[in-house]
Formats: sequence, structure tokens, C-alpha cells
Amino acid sequence: MSRSPLRVAIIGYGLAGRVFHAPLVAAEPDMRVTAIVTADPERRAAAEADHPGARVVDSADRLWESPGDLDLVVVGTPNRFHVPLARAAIAAGIAVVVDKPFTPTAASGRALVEEAEAAGVMLTVFQNRRWDGDFLTVRRLVREGAVGRVVRFESRFDRWRPEVADRWRERAGVEEAGGVLADLGSHLIDQALVLFGPPVSVHAEIDVRRPGAVVDDDMLVSLVHADGVRSHLGASMVAASPAPRMRLLGLGGAYEVGGLDPQEDALASGARPGDGGWGRMPPEGWGHLSDGDSRRPVETEAGDYPAFYAGVARSLRDGTPPPVDPRDSVIGLEIIEAARAAAGA
Repeated sequence: MSRSPLRVAIIGYGLAGRVFHAPLVAAEPDMRVTAIVTADPERRAAAEADHPGARVVDSADRLWESPGDLDLVVVGTPNRFHVPLARAAIAAGIAVVVDKPFTPTAASGRALVEEAEAAGVMLTVFQNRRWDGDFLTVRRLVREGAVGRVVRFESRFDRWRPEVADRWRERAGVEEAGGVLADLGSHLIDQALVLFGPPVSVHAEIDVRRPGAVVDDDMLVSLVHADGVRSHLGASMVAASPAPRMRLLGLGGAYEVGGLDPQEDALASGARPGDGGWGRMPPEGWGHLSDGDSRRPVETEAGDYPAFYAGVARSLRDGTPPPVDPRDSVIGLEIIEAARAAAGA
């Protein structure tokens, strides 16, 4: 017996909503984009063109008027709106996906998790880079013991953006959760947590390097995990020459990979999951495994952002755990706050 697809509303139709969430929801066979919230006329026109079957409204309040029409709300807005919108969805009894960073503070994240649990509403966080191909490859190599006992994990997101842009990510204020640590650091920290668990100590260097910048644009966070592995996590807006994306160092060898997972660029260019070669890195982008005497290429696992919404659909249908436990993201926020304290930021 066939069943109707899960009905999904996307709140926000900027980069997050248009490039990531809406296409990935539309690509999930058990989901359908039925509503999009945006007050911007150009984004409204784009939403109507991209998803002609969806209702486009200018305020999330319109969604709460008929909560029975929705199975899931996706919050893809600037960070300052994450908590009030997720709280409103929970109060309406609608499951919620919140983009990262989950909330501006760890305390607000914990409170949101508690509200969802009390209401019996599924809540999860879009930590999509758990499904980057390079990260999936590192997870596999750790599992297989390919470099022996791991001693250090290095991971970076480097950008060359020397001019300060007029974007909400560049704005000061706790509620904005701006800066590179909250933005890119939330991905880096989440990946380290997945690999090696919560840290026992946190050290950090957090700087504002660009003239006119009011939030951090250069960071290095060092985590010491319970098993002794150290994660060195960095991001910068002033890196004209990027470092390797990841290095995994062990007593039996090392793995190094550069470049970026191709899925974001593919989505931005109009490609969609299911297209030939989705998530595949060409051979020239593969990483290498070394043992000190030899060096060989290692095919990068296919990236799989669609797995996130497939997991959300299973959770809503079958009651299985969501693809990202929001408590993991709260731990990530605690680490961000510990890093700021350690750096005196």
C-alpha cells in the first residue's frame, strides 16, 4: 500500500534553503516540499520557479496556523532565528531540522533539546559534512586501522576572502553566532567528535585578522580526546593558499587529502542527487596513504548528503533515532565556548 510523502516546509530561501535543503528534500522519495517561507521578492520568485507545487508565504507564522498540514519544518535562516523558529515548530508539534550552528549558545541548545523531548517532537541538526566523501573515507580508514593507532587528526577549511562582506555571518553579537569558529568550526568540531568522541581538554587561538572585521576570521582549535588522539582543527578567511583538507597521522602511516567535497558546488550549479557520478571525486582529487616508504592513492568515498534526509524520513516513519543527535551539536557548542574561553576571546 502506497503512502503519501512527508510534507516539508523550508523556512528561508537563501544559500541554505535554496542550495542545500530544498533540493535534498525534493530528491528524497519519501518527502515533498509543500511550503517555502521567504519575504524577499527575488527569492520568492526563485522558490516558485524551483518548486511550482509548493505554497510560498512571507512569514513562518502562516505555517503555525495549520500545523496539521506539515510533517517537518526545516530552519535554514540566519542563526539568530534558529531558536525562536524551532521553538515555534516544537510548540506546534512539528518535527524540526535546524541548520548549523544549531543555536547561538550551548545553554539555548540544551533548552531546545529538552523542549523537543518533553513534547515528543523529533529534532535534529543539519551537520551535512558528516557525509562529505573525504570524511567518509577518513572514518573508514580509522575503522580499518589503515594508519595504525591514530595520534593526530588535522582538519581545515581555508578560504580566501580578504574583504569583509556585508553578510550576517560577519556581524557581531552573541545572537548572530557569527565568525569562522561558529560557521566552519562547527563542522570541523562535529567531525572530530564523530571520529574520536568528546575531548578532555580544549585549547584555541582565535583571531580577527582583516581590517574592518568585527568577528573572528582565523582560528585554530586543539582537542585532546580521551584515548589520547589530538584533533587540530583550523579555518581561515585569509588563506590564499589552502592547507590540506585533512591529515590522519598514525603510528603505522598517514593519510592526506586536499580539495573540497564536490556536492556543494554540484548543488549550487543545478546538479541533483541521482545524476551520474553524484558525490564522486575524480581521481586527481583522491587522497594518499603513506607508510614512510611508499605512497598510494586511495579512492575517495562517494559523498552522500541525501543520506541525511533519508535518515530523517526513517526517523519520522519508524521512530528510529534521527541522523544527527542534537545532543552532539550541544557538545559542539560547549567546545566552541570552551575554545573562546581558552583563547580569551
